[in-house]
Amino acid sequence: MTGELKIQPRPLPGMSVGMIGLGAMGAPIAANFATAGQPLVVSDAQPAAARQFIDAHPGWATEGGPGDCDVVVLSLPTSDVVDEVVLGDNGLIRALRPGSTIVDMGSSVPARTRALAAAAAESGIAVVDAPVSGGVARAVVRDLAVMVGGDTAHVNPIRPLLAATAREIIHVGPAGSAHAAKALNNLLSAVGLFASAEVLVTGAKFGIDPSVLLAVLNAGSGRNQATETKIGPHVLAGTFDSGFTASLMNKDIGIALDLARDCGVDLDLGAALGQAWASAVDVLGPHADQTEIVRVLERAAGVELR
Repeated sequence: MTGELKIQPRPLPGMSVGMIGLGAMGAPIAANFATAGQPLVVSDAQPAAARQFIDAHPGWATEGGPGDCDVVVLSLPTSDVVDEVVLGDNGLIRALRPGSTIVDMGSSVPARTRALAAAAAESGIAVVDAPVSGGVARAVVRDLAVMVGGDTAHVNPIRPLLAATAREIIHVGPAGSAHAAKALNNLLSAVGLFASAEVLVTGAKFGIDPSVLLAVLNAGSGRNQATETKIGPHVLAGTFDSGFTASLMNKDIGIALDLARDCGVDLDLGAALGQAWASAVDVLGPHADQTEIVRVLERAAGVELR
């Protein structure tokens, strides 16, 4: 995008928007906001990331503190980081005006989001959780699914902003409910990927060409999101670049399992998946793509799918 690009009126006219966190997901989401015509005040723990974003979006992004913003969007890795940014000594809860809204688009712990919303409400600040599903590739083309948690009075005003990066927006319920839904979604996604990898490795051990077995799965009742969008382009092609790390998925699996435990629900399959996934991450390291889970199963079986 250049300064001369003709764009639509800003999604939130008359309101100022801040963006904290310009990582793998935060940067394309922020770019979608800017492209839609929303000027942004951006910041990141890595100053170079903020400068790079500003250089890429001249006239639509400036660097600075978000204290004067009406809406501040967070794209941060953990609840610990969110709490520090919002509740810390120099946190948003002290900088923002009453009536402002904080939008947490990361994958945070649902119970902590509820607590954060309660603490912010005491200062007249709303907290909306709006985690996304779709990964980096869909973020770039504004095709994310956004789950939203919070009071309707706080959610509806920011819908036009979220629509700039989303294919679908689903209001799940009160604050924290969207983070719960995201964690449960990712648990199921991880089950599908791990189970698909086990099936393909077993088929390869038997002598079935992995691409042929994958075609069988996608033509039959075994097809799932992993077989349709991950196994072919990222595993069989050997790229292993789905844009989401195995360690981040491990974090979300843990959130979902903790949520089930707190609700008094025993997840036999989920618990087994959690143990297997955590063990695989220990082998792969913190930066491995989620699709590299297949490598661990390949090594154990003595086969390779590519």
